[in-house]
Amino acid sequence: MPPVVKIEDLHKIYDSGEVPVHAVRGVSLEIQQGEFLALMGSSGSGKSTLMNMLGCLDRPTRGRYMLDGIDVSHLDKDELADIRNLKLGFVFQGFNLLARTTAVENVELPCLYGKKRMTSKQMRERAMHCLDIVGLSQRADHMPNQLSGGQQQRVAIARALVNEPQVLLADEPTGNLDTKTSMEVMGVFQKLNEQGITLVMVTHELDIAHYCKRNLILRDGVIVRDEPVLDRSIAEKELGKLKTAETAAKLLNSAA
Repeated sequence: MPPVVKIEDLHKIYDSGEVPVHAVRGVSLEIQQGEFLALMGSSGSGKSTLMNMLGCLDRPTRGRYMLDGIDVSHLDKDELADIRNLKLGFVFQGFNLLARTTAVENVELPCLYGKKRMTSKQMRERAMHCLDIVGLSQRADHMPNQLSGGQQQRVAIARALVNEPQVLLADEPTGNLDTKTSMEVMGVFQKLNEQGITLVMVTHELDIAHYCKRNLILRDGVIVRDEPVLDRSIAEKELGKLKTAETAAKLLNSAA
């Protein structure tokens, strides 16, 4: 099976003043369907620039980018917008939910801009299905200010899933969350990956990267390490503790 993402000798150079800035320097990479990849590196390493190019938010200066068999390196703005809507889902550090719109209406939004026309009933059914995947169908009619940070991020994940993307891109998705809530969100990502969804996540937190299956470390715009996560036991142990605590809380509530 061909890789869902294939980039060859990708460069990004910014002309800022007299000295050009080489943010990404000749990166080549393949991502197979169903992988869960963490992009890591210090500030200025090029991970965010690479993520923006993977998300078709920025064009490479040179090089080739194949996404699901389509060469997106030289597409125009409208074509890139279609690719983003049809092939990619985005989850950001800030949840970016519309404040005066319910959770289910927030999830429906990408359907309005897609080429595939859907009835209101079809959009609502699709959105409710995605909320159910992330465990929030019972909160569908709540406004963002009625949801916790973790719940808002799960709504954002459901919104990213609604057009059934080939790749889900997450940029520091736990950056605004506490440790417990971060584990809950990473548990959702792991569940999605187990269902066959390809995920690429930018993070600077090593404990979060342990939830992934493959870690790619950048430095000065170059990949310096690309390795599988051999020991996921720490992450699995923490998720186990969280699930045990949730089960105990449910038993106590039912007994009360």
